[in-house]
Amino acid sequence: MAAGAAVTAKRSRQNPALPALRKRFWEQVPLEDMTSTEWEALCDGCGRCCLLKLEDEDTGDVHYTNVSCRLFDCETRRCGNYPLRHQMVPGCVVLTPQTLPSASEWMPATCAYRRLYEGRGLPSWHPLLTGTPDSVAQYGIAVEGPLIPEYEVLEEDLEDHVLDEDWVERA
Repeated sequence: MAAGAAVTAKRSRQNPALPALRKRFWEQVPLEDMTSTEWEALCDGCGRCCLLKLEDEDTGDVHYTNVSCRLFDCETRRCGNYPLRHQMVPGCVVLTPQTLPSASEWMPATCAYRRLYEGRGLPSWHPLLTGTPDSVAQYGIAVEGPLIPEYEVLEEDLEDHVLDEDWVERA
């Protein structure tokens, strides 16, 4: 945390159980200096990072599928076992300021972590700006619709589950 930073008296608007967050911290505090609570509050809960992706070997383009990580909870759009995700799914990337540079390539363009890393700021629909976690779904950013758990799809069949580019680019 930056020295002398003021902490707001408000609880997180996303989750009143979270400790207080500094006012508009994402505009003032570098990613590497955020508290763990601030870092976690950046997640908009869209669920896009929990979809399996394919990378085109020729172009490097990343394609999203409608196949979700085995731990993804469709109801909450969150990880079903967040504290143990890396142990249960060894390929799961634990996002930190240190892993962000290499992970940002496969993260959705709408992701707050990626946007801040790229110097773009939060999108207008982000829960930290709207005050409600429902804004992600209201703006069509949230993962919705029928998803298939990864254990129900063979790896060689993933190409059959690639999502339409319009859905992926919506922001």
